[in-house]
Amino acid sequence: ILSRCQIYDFNRMGIEDTVKHLGKIAQKEGITFEEEALNIIAHKADGAMRDALSIFDQVVAYCGTHLEYAKVIENLNVLDYDYYFRLTDMFLENKVKDALLIFNEILCKGFDAHNFVGGLSAHLRDVLMCKDTETVQLLEVADSVKESYATQAQRCPTDFLYGALAIINDCDLNFRLSRNKRLLTELTLIRLC
Repeated sequence: ILSRCQIYDFNRMGIEDTVKHLGKIAQKEGITFEEEALNIIAHKADGAMRDALSIFDQVVAYCGTHLEYAKVIENLNVLDYDYYFRLTDMFLENKVKDALLIFNEILCKGFDAHNFVGGLSAHLRDVLMCKDTETVQLLEVADSVKESYATQAQRCPTDFLYGALAIINDCDLNFRLSRNKRLLTELTLIRLC
C-alpha cells in the first residue's frame, strides 16, 4: 500500500516562524505586543501552532490588548530569564549563599525544581551558543534577550560552561531517583558556584 501513497513528513514549527505568525494575528486583531511576550508563547507551544494559538487566546484574555512580557510569564507560570542571568553571575563570583537564596525564592513562587533545572540547563546552553558568532543563530529568543546572552557569554569562560553543563546534566539525570530533590538541586548550585 505504501508504494501507492505519497508520504509527507511534517516538522514542528520553529520559534521564529511561530512568533511571526502570532505577530500577524496580533496586528490583525489590533493587539500590541512585546516581542519577548510572543517568544514565550512560542516556546511554551513547543512547535505546535494550534497550541500557540490557544495559549495566545488565553494570554489575550488575561492581558487585554497589550501583551507585556511580565504579564505573559505570570499568566503562563514561566520563570523570568532574569533569574537565570543572575544565577550565572553568582556562579562566576562563587556566591553560594546568594544562589541558594534565589533558588529558595523560586521555590516559594511555586516553581517546580525539575523545571528550574531544565530551564537553567537551557540557559547555560544558550550562553554557550553565544560564544561563537556561527552558533548564535541557534538561539531561539527575542533579539533584546540575545544581547543579554551575548554580554553574559563574554564574561563566561568556555571551560566553565562545559563543566556547568555537565554538572546540570548530571542533576537532571539523577532527579527522578533522588529522594530529596531540593537537596540535589542545592548541591548542584553549590557545585556550579
